Amino acid sequence: MKKYIKKLIRLINYEREAEIDLMTHEISTMSGQKREDLGRAINKVKGKRLGKELGMEIVQYGRSDVIDTEISVGDMVLISTDNPLRSDLTGTVTEKGARFIKVAFDKRIPKWALKKKVRIDLYANDITFRRMEDNLKHLSLKGKNALEYMLTDRNPKKDRKTPYINYIDNNLNKSQKIAIEHSLACENFFLIHGPFGTGKTRTLVELISQETRQNHKVLATAESNAAIDNILERLMENKKLNLTRLGHPQRVSKNNITYSLAYKVEKHELNKRIKKIHKKIERLIEKRKSYTKPTPQFRRGYGDYDILYNASKGKGGRGISPDKMKSMAQWIEYNQEIDEMHSNIKRIENKMIRNIIEESDVILATNSSAALESIAQTKFDVAIVDEASQATIPSILIPIAKAHRFILAGDHKQLPPTIISDKAGELEKTLFEALIRKYPHKSQLLNVQYRMNKLLMKFPNSEFYNNSLKSDVSVDEINIQDLIDSNYGEDALLFMDTSNIEKNKEEHLKDSKSIVNKLEAEIAVNVAHDYLTAGINEEDIGIISPYADQVKIIQEKTPVEVKTVDGFQGREKEIIIISTVRSNPDGNIGFLNDLRRLNVAITRAKRKLIIIGNKYTLQNNPTYKRLIDFVESENLIIKI
Repeated sequence: MKKYIKKLIRLINYEREAEIDLMTHEISTMSGQKREDLGRAINKVKGKRLGKELGMEIVQYGRSDVIDTEISVGDMVLISTDNPLRSDLTGTVTEKGARFIKVAFDKRIPKWALKKKVRIDLYANDITFRRMEDNLKHLSLKGKNALEYMLTDRNPKKDRKTPYINYIDNNLNKSQKIAIEHSLACENFFLIHGPFGTGKTRTLVELISQETRQNHKVLATAESNAAIDNILERLMENKKLNLTRLGHPQRVSKNNITYSLAYKVEKHELNKRIKKIHKKIERLIEKRKSYTKPTPQFRRGYGDYDILYNASKGKGGRGISPDKMKSMAQWIEYNQEIDEMHSNIKRIENKMIRNIIEESDVILATNSSAALESIAQTKFDVAIVDEASQATIPSILIPIAKAHRFILAGDHKQLPPTIISDKAGELEKTLFEALIRKYPHKSQLLNVQYRMNKLLMKFPNSEFYNNSLKSDVSVDEINIQDLIDSNYGEDALLFMDTSNIEKNKEEHLKDSKSIVNKLEAEIAVNVAHDYLTAGINEEDIGIISPYADQVKIIQEKTPVEVKTVDGFQGREKEIIIISTVRSNPDGNIGFLNDLRRLNVAITRAKRKLIIIGNKYTLQNNPTYKRLIDFVESENLIIKI
């Protein structure tokens, strides 16, 4: 156990170094403009202070040119005017528009950060790594137990008798109910396997509500802010639940801000006392200004006690006059009073936080935020973790270590955690995947999907899920004709084969390791444009490509959303167009060999999926060959 924990610490430090190195290398070797072209910096913006919000200083940065950036709400950014690597001013993005971006700071804003030519860089966040490492170094017994299930033959206890369940959501299917029953009855852990569109979040929301009915205190977490906000929004419908969302208030969805700990603290009745104390402190600071601050040049070696003693005796010393000594003593007395008031504020704040946490039925947080001091002493009956197949073991151990039992929900057939460091590749192996392989009887597959037309489900179902899934009747026959007036039928799936086109080739852009295929980009844009012309809303169309440079060149030519596969994980659109990019005579498909990416890409569409690719290049991989055989057998392939 000790050796394994040391190894995990070593791996997260490799990953931490890789993230920081990537960022610092880019900043030191690339111009600000190049970083902006990549979407990771914004140059020549002017700052304007907007005031305070939930205890944070808000600054709006703007310019007349449009800001096109990958920097998103919730990201940590580095603010500078010259060399970014010489700055230590970091903040969190709270809002972004076409020509502005708002940033929240937890400290005073220096004047230079409000100048005309400020630069904003996407920044590597070290806090998450520090939290993971600290948790591993002080891992609780429950955290160690979780690792033992994976590493040893420690058998999990048998389930308790399933309690009677009066379901709140009466539309749950049989597999969802079985998952909830086993989760409630488990003594140590249970796994909910939720493939695409199978109502995983809906199941977790019911489970959380049922746990609270048993007077259990619940810690609900996910790897991303978006996923935990999604659960919170669904739980909000149950008005009986007292919910508190932890984490940086600027990373919490605006709809959910009233549930955040920061908001609740600000609105707490004890906060009136704090405001009164702050006013007293301001008055004392004004009074203190009338007296001599005991800086080293005035102290001449005297400590606070010596100054107070000499002043009480009316004495000077070491060239300090009695009046100067008295003036310094009065400054110290005011300062001590101010310090005592600050300590009092801290005590009241801690009491407010304790009250809020104790009164909450459910605490919601990202895995990382579950390490916050505010719940360090809180004992949870159960930790329920969404996106468990996307969380590294050091990350998921943070919430697990805090609870008597844990429930993990995810899909190990979809994307694993994203790891940058070559040395830290082992972090891709998740606790969810290890446990579901070792204890299949401790898991339940959600087997009804509510997202897509049954034809779209056919191939991923057979390739990745052993034909265990079925589509609900409500989506079986949905198609694109439901959204546009059309006199001709249109199949839900189409493969556009580019192998006959002479100029169809993959290439590298200058100074980039990524790959583009300009012909495929053109086809994808034209297909999207055809659907827009036919009356489909632009927000209902998505274009996916595994390669970042391909995404970039398509984005420049269309208003529809274009992202990498990772960017569409957990998302859905009415129409999805996939540009596979690879086209070469050697059958080299590189990055596409990660078949979990294929699974994610082809399961985002609800009514129409169009795959653009060179079938002769792709079919060198057995899974892609089966995909091509499938579309050919169903007569869903066209040569262009």
